[in-house]
Amino acid sequence: QVRLVESGGGLVQAGGSLSVSCAASGNIHSISAMEWYRQAPGRLRELVAGITNGGSTNYADSVKGRFTISRDNAKNTVWLQMNGLRPEDTAVYYCYAEILASTRQTYWGQGTQVTVSS
Repeated sequence: QVRLVESGGGLVQAGGSLSVSCAASGNIHSISAMEWYRQAPGRLRELVAGITNGGSTNYADSVKGRFTISRDNAKNTVWLQMNGLRPEDTAVYYCYAEILASTRQTYWGQGTQVTVSS
């Protein structure tokens, strides 16, 4: 009954920028952490960036200084601004959220493809 829907993926050249967003809907009382993960072919899913309800952020070392995560608690939405993209950033990007509905549960979005060409 809770859904996370990502949008904004696509194809960009190395050095370019993309922004992806994730909107949560359904039976939501509150959202604590919202995070972005990514998974490339043959690789494990890895944490890219996270943001708490209070606005504290953390980033993977590989994206620090290039990516920025932000959220709007009133809209239950999180964004990931990706600058200075590199071919190794190519992956499916997934939204993740810890949501309080009737109980505290975790949810994943369907993923959005980001492809960076050289």
